[in-house]
Amino acid sequence: MAIKTGERLPDATIREFVEVEGNGCTLGPNAFQVADLVKGKRIVVFGVPGAFTPTCSAKHLPGYLERHEALSARGVDEIWCLAVNDAFVMGAWGREQKTAGKVRMMSDGSAELTKKLGLELDLTAGGLGVRSQRYSMLVDDGVVRAINVEAPGKFEVSDAATMLGQLDGAGPKRG
Repeated sequence: MAIKTGERLPDATIREFVEVEGNGCTLGPNAFQVADLVKGKRIVVFGVPGAFTPTCSAKHLPGYLERHEALSARGVDEIWCLAVNDAFVMGAWGREQKTAGKVRMMSDGSAELTKKLGLELDLTAGGLGVRSQRYSMLVDDGVVRAINVEAPGKFEVSDAATMLGQLDGAGPKRG
């Protein structure tokens, strides 16, 4: 069963490829506990089926990059792109998309968090293994305040414009 509004984000280990050594992080993949990362922060998380895939690269991630400042202006501390890919792939995708300082490219390589969220997508028949459903959520101090899960093959409710509308109190985008 998928996580719902009002529930606490489950703890899991996720990874991020760090480009610059510092703040206790080494260059390369670094492991983080979700519970530590979300403490006291307002975070927008959007999950994608995979790095470098067409809709994710052409629409989903670019939309959050374009609206980074608007989301920040509405009290969002961080934006995470989460995918069931390894940290090296997420780092390379982030470099290609120029996400530095705007969107954290978070790796859930073994789908630990994705499975705990109940948002896994089994694409083994197509040779892709277990992936993430496409979604977005607003997490405030570890509690899910809004969640938007896409129907299979769709990109209608997990975009940055919908999240901005929810932050403004307008609710989810329709149509």
